[in-house]
Amino acid sequence: MASILRFRKLCYLEPVKCSPLGFESFETPKIDKKESFEIPKVDEKNESVVSAVEEVLEKPTKKKRQSKEWRCTDYCCWIIGYLCTTWWLLLFLYHSLPANLPGLKVPEPPGARLNREGLTALHPVVLVPGIVTGGLELWEGRPCAEGLFRRRLWGGSFTEIFKRPLCWLEHLSLHNETGLDPPGIRVRAVPGLVAADYFAPGYFVWAVLIENLARIGYEEKNIYMAAYDWRLSFQNTENRDHALSKLKSKIELLYVTNGYKKVVVVPHSMGVIYFLHFLKWVESPPPMGGGGGSGWCSKHIKAVMNIGPAFLGVPKTVSSMLSAEAKDIAFIRFYKSILLVHGVSSFILFCRTVAPGLLDSKYFRLQTLEHIMRVSRTWDSIISLMPKGGETIWGNLDWSPEEEHDCDSAKKRYLQPSLNENSSNNTDGKRGFQVKERMKYGRIISFGKAASDIPSSQLSTLGSKEFMRASTSTNSHASCGEVWTEYDEMSRESIQKVVENKAYTARTLIDLLRFVAPKMMQRAEAHFSHGIAEILDDPKYAHYKYWSNPLETKLPEAPDMEIYCLYGVGIPTERSYVYKLSPSDRCNSIPFQIDTSADGSDGSCLKGGVHFVDGDESVPVLSAGFMCAKGWRGRTRFNPSGIATYIREYRHKPPANLLEGRGVESGAHVDIMGNAALIEDILRVAAGATGAELGGDRIYSDIIKMSERIDIRL
Repeated sequence: MASILRFRKLCYLEPVKCSPLGFESFETPKIDKKESFEIPKVDEKNESVVSAVEEVLEKPTKKKRQSKEWRCTDYCCWIIGYLCTTWWLLLFLYHSLPANLPGLKVPEPPGARLNREGLTALHPVVLVPGIVTGGLELWEGRPCAEGLFRRRLWGGSFTEIFKRPLCWLEHLSLHNETGLDPPGIRVRAVPGLVAADYFAPGYFVWAVLIENLARIGYEEKNIYMAAYDWRLSFQNTENRDHALSKLKSKIELLYVTNGYKKVVVVPHSMGVIYFLHFLKWVESPPPMGGGGGSGWCSKHIKAVMNIGPAFLGVPKTVSSMLSAEAKDIAFIRFYKSILLVHGVSSFILFCRTVAPGLLDSKYFRLQTLEHIMRVSRTWDSIISLMPKGGETIWGNLDWSPEEEHDCDSAKKRYLQPSLNENSSNNTDGKRGFQVKERMKYGRIISFGKAASDIPSSQLSTLGSKEFMRASTSTNSHASCGEVWTEYDEMSRESIQKVVENKAYTARTLIDLLRFVAPKMMQRAEAHFSHGIAEILDDPKYAHYKYWSNPLETKLPEAPDMEIYCLYGVGIPTERSYVYKLSPSDRCNSIPFQIDTSADGSDGSCLKGGVHFVDGDESVPVLSAGFMCAKGWRGRTRFNPSGIATYIREYRHKPPANLLEGRGVESGAHVDIMGNAALIEDILRVAAGATGAELGGDRIYSDIIKMSERIDIRL
């Protein structure tokens, strides 16, 4: 009888289905012979007793079965747990094993080696962080931010995203009309070296460089982090926080207290053009400028060592403004881990690796990209990274400086060892420019793959007046989602008008952004300009909106000062995009998205709707190196005193394994901050060396040939 009942019990148990992720659920536990309850001995004819026993058996079974049914969230948590546990276990083993084991020996830090050679601190050093890498803390907030006074909202652990994501987003946003604090909210830059030493626990930014500077004698008396609120326009950092005045006073203090030694300034990324703005501001008369006078820079600054400089802008800024996308989002429909919006870092890690498209899914309704767009469009600083110089620099519908760049041959070239690491120019034109498929990079935005290739005579184009007419005819429509963006004010006819134009260059992109993001552009264009000056002595260029554009301002009269362009090469970097309309049935407020199905032929630079060129993964070589290679080289109208410029490129070499972390030879935009060769160059200049003593230029890319192709009056 008991055997029959057990058999019937097994028949009633339905197997638990596997999840769509492909992971099997826990199996139903086997029933032990000695069960926790006894089966009564009954007469086989007594059906009522048999039914009662069956009922007893089935009840706990149903309860157990229900408890074993897993949801998608359960699988997410387990996967995240396994990943984190494995990662921490590897780190534990790496730090526990003896350092002298083969393959585990850590390279000697450049600071320790140079200190042993007798190198010591000489010139004070000022570090200028770029966009998003500096910490922000709360000084005043709404009721939802109770208990967060002087706690980091940006940079650090990001724990507040777990607890109150919408409150967190609200406090990181700026006022949509003024570009300053919203009423009742004050978020300020974290002061000191801790502002940007680490972006998050274990993820260094300036920490490795600071540690190596300390090895040759630096400490807080001769090193300073010029922290500022990177969300604001550059002039507004002065208007609201007096950040430029603090930087001026600190440089003067470092100069005096360190034996009247000139300062070495090391900006990174957007911090490069922020400090370029400072160079003009500090010598300009008040109230717009700092009143330092024409000789201030010559007196106080020895060298400006620009890391990953975005002098002429970054094309990925265009895609982020148009659809909150870049290469990483297009491939996985989400941005890099630093833009953690409406979620938590570990959950995003899962979505990046296991479930592409989850956060942008119409089923989950998280509208992550809409949140990114809504918040980032209040940050005026992003407009400072728009491509500068128009078609003269970035190319038109039929031409661009990198049009003959070949991704296949470039990859092979960077894998080959250099014969002369310190040669003034290692560029080999025959190897670097092999005509394979002429890419029209000047078409920064193309709607459809065909529009990125066909002759310009076959493209329909709109003038700025037609954009204005289209704009006035728009009708607002309600978004079916919960997140409002400026696209919600546009009609389907206006959106279709954008697509019909087919292709946009660096010149027409400005009209496009004025059309799709009028509030942001109206506010930001009061602080930034993106053209090329015809006559630099024109009084209009005395306005601060031109000071961060190297093509619309002059370098200071400081012939003894040096300017370095230090950047990585050998990494595919975004240059232009193929777009399409978002599916009309999707419930979101962003009508455009990168067409990830658009690919070129084998070896092509078009992959996943993105055209790639050489760079450091974020900034193309053209933007990072042109000013040092040509715009400022020698005495030009942009460099009237002939300040010496040097290009120092660092060929990217990824880490050999996970235990190497981010590598000591990386050329990636942020990881380069741990590059041993770059750190050594900075330490030598801080200790008194000149660019000539470093070996002059070190060039692996085709920046010289690209610069020669650009016809600009010098």
